[in-house]
Amino acid sequence: MIIFDRLITAAAVHRIAGWRSAGPFLRWLTIMVCAALLHTAAHAVTQPPALAQAAATSGYWIDNTGTWTVEQVVSAELPWRALPADNAYALLPRQTLWIRFSLPPAPPVGCCVVEIPYPAVDRASLYAQQPGGTWSEQRAGDLTPVNRWSLPYRHPLFALEPPAQAGADFFLRLENVHGFSAPVYLTDQARVLRDDQRVSVFLGSYFGLSLLGFAIGLGAGFWLRDRVYLYYGICAAMVGLTQAAVTGVAGLHLWPNAPQWTDRSLGLFATWMLMSLLLLNSATVSLAQRSRILDRIVRLVVVAGTALSVALAVTDSALRLSLLLPYVVLVLLLVLLVNFWTWRRGDRFAGWLLLSAIPLAASMCLAVARYLEWVPLTFALAQVVLGSMALELPAVLAVLLLRSQHRRENTRRVRGLDRIDPETGLLNLPVFMERMERMWARSARLKHAGAVMLIDIVNSEQIQRDFGRKAADELPLRLAERLLATAREIDSAARLSGRRFGMLLEGPLQPQDAVMMAQRLVARCLMPHEGLHEQRVAKVRVVYALVPHANENPQGLLTRLQERLSSTSPDDKKAVFTLTDAASPAAAKGPLHRARESSAQAPERAA
Repeated sequence: MIIFDRLITAAAVHRIAGWRSAGPFLRWLTIMVCAALLHTAAHAVTQPPALAQAAATSGYWIDNTGTWTVEQVVSAELPWRALPADNAYALLPRQTLWIRFSLPPAPPVGCCVVEIPYPAVDRASLYAQQPGGTWSEQRAGDLTPVNRWSLPYRHPLFALEPPAQAGADFFLRLENVHGFSAPVYLTDQARVLRDDQRVSVFLGSYFGLSLLGFAIGLGAGFWLRDRVYLYYGICAAMVGLTQAAVTGVAGLHLWPNAPQWTDRSLGLFATWMLMSLLLLNSATVSLAQRSRILDRIVRLVVVAGTALSVALAVTDSALRLSLLLPYVVLVLLLVLLVNFWTWRRGDRFAGWLLLSAIPLAASMCLAVARYLEWVPLTFALAQVVLGSMALELPAVLAVLLLRSQHRRENTRRVRGLDRIDPETGLLNLPVFMERMERMWARSARLKHAGAVMLIDIVNSEQIQRDFGRKAADELPLRLAERLLATAREIDSAARLSGRRFGMLLEGPLQPQDAVMMAQRLVARCLMPHEGLHEQRVAKVRVVYALVPHANENPQGLLTRLQERLSSTSPDDKKAVFTLTDAASPAAAKGPLHRARESSAQAPERAA
């Protein structure tokens, strides 16, 4: 903890004013946040004193029959053994664990509450001897309604009264069909309240993520009509309920009077969470369209999960763990397999789903090892499992948002195929003509000129000879890129045929503006592309005309432009042409110009 304090202090006093970029600031900010989280976690995991250290005397004994009463335990000479350091007791089904401990008449500060931080224990009873010689009992555990606990809480908690006789023994009876390897703490109510506030920070974030994911999943599912989001909402709800059952919050707040449901809810919610997670992953990567065999396996596993839910609801507690653990391992392996298989076959989202599923699978394996009594129960282990379940939700949500964005883009592309050239993304010929007619009418109404340009690629054969067919096929795409880079926001670029393109330049324009735009386009096309040979560029020829054109309509003008561009000689070094370049001098002049000449020649004829 001292190291974490120093990290925070060092990061806080670091001078930010001298930084020349945001990179170091972001790095130090990340270090500060991580150090603060580690500092908080380090304080949160400091545990109260264990029973073996806080009690004056302590020991444990296992009742193989599970029928002994406290009076029998007190009167019998039993082989009490010291409490194990790893808190692991070889407790089998139908057996009970007895822990005996004693306190002096004036117990030290912090020794007035017995805490068992294990919400899944079946039964827990604390016996204290009264002045008359009778024994009082405080009960807790899954099989006892939480409302009947002496101290209703997320896990068993017992209040200790100072004994009337110094050195009097307390007896703690524990019953759990899956064994017992949880610590038993001797603490005070103030520390319990302080630790509860710290744990509430973690639980609030977990439940907040689950509730937010549930709301987003249902809302997006109905709004976008996408069943993947419905699976996500169901999965988020099951994650939240599983976390509530694991931490004891569900038994305390949701169903405090239903001990049988409290005992069975964890296995059922975990099964439903895994089923929804499997359906979510398979639907996200479109498994049904990729592999019918894997899709059928997924559906069979989901059906098996439904049957398992029925079995968990009706079977004895000792059999549930044997049914649940193989299914947990099977579903996790299948999720990883589906994501890895689809990722190897080019799915753009499966890799991210695989990365998000690996921490969850690892933490669930730790949970399985915990229930098999292979690892002890610790605060860090519990938070790792809960945190991985919670962080899975925003990770999957980010993937779903990317998926929705790509689907919208694909939908727009499909809907725009009748207006957009699919290879280059430019307008096609019908849309070009439609916009040309509108520009023609607009220019005539506003009495200003626009321009129409046709562009041809003239070196495709040379590129194919020098660099191959693939390089020649890429020329239209590279020319489209240069057209979009040259055009203004109000202009339009289109692909009219395989090697021919068009551009509409909105007015008002002067004739020299159209010439400069055409020359700029030719020069930009001759600029080499990054990473390619300097000769691997598109050489183009451009013909243009101002609109509205005299005695013409849009279709006729486009036809004349195409004829003019087709009539150019292959050996011509010129790259920019006007519509009147090859016409007669009289035809090259517009009606306004001819009218001015006639007016100027009229005085001469009169003289």
